[in-house]
Amino acid sequence: MNGQTLAIEAAGWIGAVLVLAAYALASAGRLDGKSPIFQWLNLVGAVGFVVNTAYHGAIPSMVLNIIWCGIAMLTLVRNRA
Repeated sequence: MNGQTLAIEAAGWIGAVLVLAAYALASAGRLDGKSPIFQWLNLVGAVGFVVNTAYHGAIPSMVLNIIWCGIAMLTLVRNRA
């Protein structure tokens, strides 16, 4: 496995951990779904998924995660005001 492939796989795994952590913390009542930390975990996690799924040609998952990023960004901007 070359360095680029390793970085892309790491992005996917880190993304998975971040999104899962956000979900677990929100489900446990430790994070509010509108909190900046929850949104940042989802945004950064989804970016990792986008990188990984684009590399692997998983277009439906890539599109889903681009939308996921948009929702997180919109919520961050909306809650900032």
